[in-house]
Amino acid sequence: MIEENEISTSKKNDKKSAGIGETFSVIIQALVLALIIRTFLFQPFSIPSGSMRPTLLEGDYLFVTKWAYGYSRHSLPFSPNLFSGRIWSGAPERGDVAVFKFPPNPQLDYIKRVIGLPGDRIQMRRGVLHINGEAVKQDKIGQIDNPDITEVNRPVDVYRETLPNGVSYQTLDITPNSIADDTREFVVPAGHYFMMGDNRDNSNDSRAAVGFVPLENFVGRANVIFFSIAGRASPLEVWKWPTQMRIGRLLDFIE
Repeated sequence: MIEENEISTSKKNDKKSAGIGETFSVIIQALVLALIIRTFLFQPFSIPSGSMRPTLLEGDYLFVTKWAYGYSRHSLPFSPNLFSGRIWSGAPERGDVAVFKFPPNPQLDYIKRVIGLPGDRIQMRRGVLHINGEAVKQDKIGQIDNPDITEVNRPVDVYRETLPNGVSYQTLDITPNSIADDTREFVVPAGHYFMMGDNRDNSNDSRAAVGFVPLENFVGRANVIFFSIAGRASPLEVWKWPTQMRIGRLLDFIE
């Protein structure tokens, strides 16, 4: 004979099992949705170095649009070697700020500006960028005396550079007449791009170890800064927000 309390206990266990199953299902659905968004729509990145100053600062957190250049194996987590090339490929445009996989080690993400397109000839001469033998328009607009932006405790010359397609942005000249101000002429191979940091004297880019970046290595285009905090603070350290958060950079579109 089955007692009443046995039936009650059985129902409670069934409800508990159903609740656990529903919770597990919700978690799985949320993870799948997050994976889809990260793979095909937006992926968050943080800026760990100063190579893109003054455009991007250490402590900036930004969204990268994944569909901008189509999808390659590097669009997927861990870059599985499932296919080669790009699907629904879109060509990076001159002046784009883009995230890509470091060619010598695709486990690393880099962010730089697209300067040279396939077939271009790129060279720095006395600190002036030349594309296909023509000097890029460069105007000195003043100095920045803010270590949070320049990373040095002195005034730094800042220039506005305007590419042939009209894209305009600021660059820093931390060290006038540096070794990076004069380079050989680089000829960009087919299917590759020449990338440079806006902090011209402090950027490991296509002038150095990065080399030419294959189209397949592009992850996406950087569009907007959604959070920014100074002083190497973590965004989880909410008690530092009142003094360290860069409020003026929140939801700032990237030139």
